[in-house]
Amino acid sequence: MSKSIKATRATVAISGLTVDAFMLPDGSYRMSQTQAAECIGDDAVYARNFLISKPFKSLRGEGYTPETFEVEPTKSVRGQTRIQGWSLDVVYAYWVYRCFKGSKSAFSLVIALGTESLERRFDDAFGVVRTEQERNDATTARIKALEKDLDNLGEGFAIDADKDREIAYLTSLLKENGIEPYGLPSSDRT
Repeated sequence: MSKSIKATRATVAISGLTVDAFMLPDGSYRMSQTQAAECIGDDAVYARNFLISKPFKSLRGEGYTPETFEVEPTKSVRGQTRIQGWSLDVVYAYWVYRCFKGSKSAFSLVIALGTESLERRFDDAFGVVRTEQERNDATTARIKALEKDLDNLGEGFAIDADKDREIAYLTSLLKENGIEPYGLPSSDRT
């Protein structure tokens, strides 16, 4: 019988969110599949569906399954907790994927975290020291500003979506009537 993997738990602040972070014995980090979804306001079913999506399979291959591990018990929690955990690259890939699917929350979070990552590198290059609280406050403000901007732009995005739906409908209508909308015209004219 194989020995189960035991992870240690810590709390990590991501902007205004707090998530459970897990460190496996090899030093690698994991986040629960459920919290990866909750961070962007998704139901856990979206996270599970991501693992069987074509884009994810093309990135990770057919045989990927989330790692299940136990968490070392703490004084406040009795018994063992089993977690389905994702590596951080899978979490971030999920958030980017949800951006492409139209999730405004995912978009705001991805942009804010990417900007924070760049700022950390620039701060390092220029010797600027910021506290984690300052970084979290700045990231939270970025997310709120992005969400407000997206709400203001919502109408513009809706118009594009309406045009896309109309084009798809007209294309299907042409095909139903034997016309290939993007094909060359046939040479036999009657």
